[in-house]
Amino acid sequence: MKVLVAEDDASLREGMSDVLSELADVRPVDSVDSALAALRQERFALVMTDLRLAGPGRGGRAILEAARKRLLPVAIVSAATPEDLQKALAPLEADALLAKPFQLEDMMALVERFLALRGDVERLSAERPPEGGWTEVSEGVRLQAAPAQGLTWIRLQPGARYDWSHHQGRAGVWVVDGDLEVDGERRSAPSYLFLSARQPQPVSTEQGCLAVSLAMRG
Repeated sequence: MKVLVAEDDASLREGMSDVLSELADVRPVDSVDSALAALRQERFALVMTDLRLAGPGRGGRAILEAARKRLLPVAIVSAATPEDLQKALAPLEADALLAKPFQLEDMMALVERFLALRGDVERLSAERPPEGGWTEVSEGVRLQAAPAQGLTWIRLQPGARYDWSHHQGRAGVWVVDGDLEVDGERRSAPSYLFLSARQPQPVSTEQGCLAVSLAMRG
């Protein structure tokens, strides 16, 4: 699994990367342009970016926007108050906040949450759902849910559309078979994506799809 770290303070970037390398493959970058290039080239289990990254453009907000289009989770690193951060990012919202100055233990715990979600949903994808217990919620759409676990299997027939509403929060999703399109971003199996929306989010499929989703805790 890979983590993108966008930080223009060289000593902080190096320190964060060294510590996080114990958990994942880390790609450190020092500018918005470098981060955007990395997002075009690779997929990450988590994107971490300083809010006020030096250089032209909108700093961490631009990285948040690009990562959101790629269906990747984003943690913003900032000394701003939650209120100022909300204003700076609105109408978008980060998936996590690491407030400066921070303890290394806090950073590690934050990253571990996102890596664990990806690992858990990938593990679940290998188990496959039982044959019975499906509920048809609309034409061409069937669900099999275990709400207490935050777990939902979804099966879409070719051409089906569905307002993804079974998780009213953030969730990791693994496309097991077929393909899934969210906000114009199409993923073919096997593939991991992260849904940040708290409102129903339209998804569709051309080939048909089997996917499993797991709600993020906390």
